Amino acid sequence: MKLGELKENTEAVVSGLNGDERFIGRITSIGLTPGCRVSVIKNDWNRPVLIYSRDTMIALNRKECDGIEVSEVRA
Repeated sequence: MKLGELKENTEAVVSGLNGDERFIGRITSIGLTPGCRVSVIKNDWNRPVLIYSRDTMIALNRKECDGIEVSEVRA
């Protein structure tokens, strides 16, 4: 599933990154690497997705979210 498909207040683990070298370099430089845990704080339609990961709040646009594959963590 893609990061943008997650609902607010859910947790997931990044399972893969899809995109060109520039995209992958940018995403990994902000700490989103396969295996890292993310929490979706805000996911409103037509707005950036706000996530929390590695003690950092990150806003990602919809196109960026399409390149980040995640697996939802069940409580």
